[in-house]
Amino acid sequence: MIPRFIFTPDEKAQLLSLLEQSRLSPYKNYPEFSQEIRNLHHLVPPRFVKECQDISHERASHQQKIHVIRNCPLDPVIPELDPEDPVTDKHLKKNRFISEAFLELFAQLTVTPLLSYETRNKGDFFTDVIAIKKYSGQLTGFSDSELVFHNDRTAHKVRADYITLLGMRCPDDDLIYTGYIDGADIIKNLEPAHIEYLRQPHFFTVFDVFSRDMNKQLSTSGKHPILSNAHSIRYLDTMTCVAPEAPLEARDAFIAFKNAMTRSQCKRHRILTGDLLTFANQDGLHNREKIDVLNPESASSRWLLKTYAFKDTDTAESFRPFWSENRAGCVID
Repeated sequence: MIPRFIFTPDEKAQLLSLLEQSRLSPYKNYPEFSQEIRNLHHLVPPRFVKECQDISHERASHQQKIHVIRNCPLDPVIPELDPEDPVTDKHLKKNRFISEAFLELFAQLTVTPLLSYETRNKGDFFTDVIAIKKYSGQLTGFSDSELVFHNDRTAHKVRADYITLLGMRCPDDDLIYTGYIDGADIIKNLEPAHIEYLRQPHFFTVFDVFSRDMNKQLSTSGKHPILSNAHSIRYLDTMTCVAPEAPLEARDAFIAFKNAMTRSQCKRHRILTGDLLTFANQDGLHNREKIDVLNPESASSRWLLKTYAFKDTDTAESFRPFWSENRAGCVID
């Protein structure tokens, strides 16, 4: 994809200088960190503020659900993380939080409150998409493998409306792409009879291995539809299945859905260091494709910083019953 916004060197330097003022750790005190970033809004380069407003408008009007911003400010030092336990290692090594501050600023300017999961990565609001050695070759975003089409946290009760990825370390000599299929395109390739059955709770999803490790009580979701709202999707390829007692029409609809995915347009973007890629999580499907990897070792060190976000403050408030008693926006799931 062609980036729709590229920071000029002067804008990047201005924003970097601004975000450097934040010294609080989002991993120790997220509410105060968030407020500190909010206090900087009036100093943000106007062109970026306008871009965030345009992105919000395009999302709300369903004009565009995936956007790329290039040459974003990052921490001056990007540490090498231990593949055995990169999350713990990050907490030990990372003492500057400019990348987190930029992601928080983007979430605030697009009015999409962040959420986190109490049972995942210590409840952090900023998640590291990086290969963990024990999950090598397995179906999880924390592996060195490709990823099938899915939306994040498919089997969970609380799912992000938007996902944003910031390229912290992206090897120059490896072609690794994020693909995205718009849910509206999939529905256009389905017959009305199939859509009717896909909107009924005839399906279930097996929790991914990382979720099961983080919460031993998780195994499979309850029965759920694959389609909801105008064109929202709940689907994890190879892990979403037809319930045994479902009617034959649901099985036919399931096959039709997989065929519709194949016929739908896929937008692909290779995230470079300093790229921000943001897209609708529930209204589309995304994957990871390793087109050409010249150096598997460097490819396994690829590091994206990720945030989950609600689509607006009202949606965030509607999920308050799921919030942890300890931290607002941190979901018990």
